[in-house]
Amino acid sequence: MPAKQPIGVFDSGYGGLTVFRSILNELSGYDYIYFGDNARAPYGNRSFQSIHQYTWECVQWLFKQGCPLVILACNTASAKALRTIQQRDLASVDPAKRVLGVIRPTAEVIGNYTKTGEIGVLGTKGTVQSESYLKEIEHFFPEIKVYQQACPLWVPLVENGEHNKPGADYFVQLYLDQILAQSPNIDTLLLACTHYPLMQEKIKAHLPQNINVVGQGDIIAKSLVDYLQRHPEIEQKLTKGNTQQFYTTTDDTADFDHHASSFFGEAVKSAYVSMK
Repeated sequence: MPAKQPIGVFDSGYGGLTVFRSILNELSGYDYIYFGDNARAPYGNRSFQSIHQYTWECVQWLFKQGCPLVILACNTASAKALRTIQQRDLASVDPAKRVLGVIRPTAEVIGNYTKTGEIGVLGTKGTVQSESYLKEIEHFFPEIKVYQQACPLWVPLVENGEHNKPGADYFVQLYLDQILAQSPNIDTLLLACTHYPLMQEKIKAHLPQNINVVGQGDIIAKSLVDYLQRHPEIEQKLTKGNTQQFYTTTDDTADFDHHASSFFGEAVKSAYVSMK
């Protein structure tokens, strides 16, 4: 067994770094490994089978690095791969390991943000088509109405550094108009993609002031704190060397590092991992 037992944080690309940043703010001192499957990103438009296969391959790689706990800091992977991994795959590898997602902890609290009882969910095509948020929010807040809108061009805008430029305004307004057209009573918009926080200020600028825009980073971080308090058998396995390692499946690590620093909020130095 490796000497270090870090917390693994996985995403199909860069977006999970916004969640990782929030986790570090709440849970500093632990060892962490961030793994971005950038070579096969984006996941949003891929099939259920591909998303599950890719996600499970990356989770197993993190297990091999010593991670007893992996966070899927990716809405698409959480929507389309997490349940199968938890209910089937873990038993075949190591039932003592844990894989957590971002949808359920978000659904547990999102109802507290609305006064009208109507919420809009903005996400990738894959997340929206899975209807995971509709099902999970209904479980915790059955009285709340939930509307969804896929925003397929937002992730490419963010990953190409175009999200804060004037050219992005049209596509921000386009999807906001579509979600708000579904109901005039929506007062809360959930950014159900970890890329979207980089666009949060621009999104707010295109909305009436009475509409809340909610990101997931702080929600996931606080949920993880609670999880570790409730599961000391997991928490006690985790090593506390205050280290952060970054890995990516793209062989252009310099490009990854450049983009990743924007999401993470500080310089990133990564290493390449081949999934072939």
